[in-house]
Amino acid sequence: MHYSQSEKHEIIRLVEQSDLGVIRTLRELKVNKSTFYSWYNAYLENGYDGLARKPSSQVGTWNKINTADRDKVVEIALERPELSSRELAWHITDKYSYYISESSVYRILKANGLITTPSFRIMSASDSFHDKTTRVNQMWQTDFTYFKIYGWGWYYLSTILDDYSRFIVNWKLCTTMKAEDVKQTLDEAILKSNVSDKLMPKLLSDNGSCYISHELADYLKEENIKHVRGRPMHPQTQGKIERYHRSMKNIIKLDNYFSPGQLEKKMEEFVQYYNYERYHESRQNLTPAEVYYGNGERKLKQRRTTKNRTLDARRKQHLKINLN
Repeated sequence: MHYSQSEKHEIIRLVEQSDLGVIRTLRELKVNKSTFYSWYNAYLENGYDGLARKPSSQVGTWNKINTADRDKVVEIALERPELSSRELAWHITDKYSYYISESSVYRILKANGLITTPSFRIMSASDSFHDKTTRVNQMWQTDFTYFKIYGWGWYYLSTILDDYSRFIVNWKLCTTMKAEDVKQTLDEAILKSNVSDKLMPKLLSDNGSCYISHELADYLKEENIKHVRGRPMHPQTQGKIERYHRSMKNIIKLDNYFSPGQLEKKMEEFVQYYNYERYHESRQNLTPAEVYYGNGERKLKQRRTTKNRTLDARRKQHLKINLN
């Protein structure tokens, strides 16, 4: 059976996100193990482009990236080591008005020893909910996570994340995980988002004691907010905020904090970066803020213009070299 490029990519995603293990998942999908690893190695080497079927005739080299541009990619990568090859490709497109594909950036960085092939990993939480949102402020996800501050004890971070855009609407550092903390976080989110009283978002949470309390239920009813709770012992339902917590802690926990103020300052910096700078793969590599505030289409249009202009310049350069 021949699989399309998108079908291979989807199978890789399913295996990465499966809790069953690689072999069992592939058995369920009826995909041969050696075939899968052939796809996966091609995906690691060349990204999404590596999953395409090989053409029957050799493709011309008019689109080859010249040495100066390859060196520039390496230079920018060294300046911004925190960016993945995917994020770096769109950073270059947006900031330098020069289109380069994600797979090309990956190959350039790998050739220069700036990328090592990651070990195979299985994602423990899905990044989806069974009812897909179609607009911003249609549903918010919320959850607590915790930090230990030296000399102060445990502090708890309450966060509101917009399900559609992944935008962090509000966050609050708390000394407890009570319904009152959830209410205060929501009050601030409602003010910041300026949502309509007649079109309030649904709230998705787990089954923590603060989320199933009568106090919170009364508050949500008064605010006309429908409450949706995930299945017990099934964190995949809140996959987006779980993934946000994982990304956030990978950065925040690099430092030690000796006061709540220090942690809050670092959180402010990270949320600013996450909302306004970090490219989100599932949102067409736009930032959460661009999706949340509706500015993304303009950037996508500019990217298409940049891509066409860059490819046209490469064609002309290729013709000029051949004529000479």
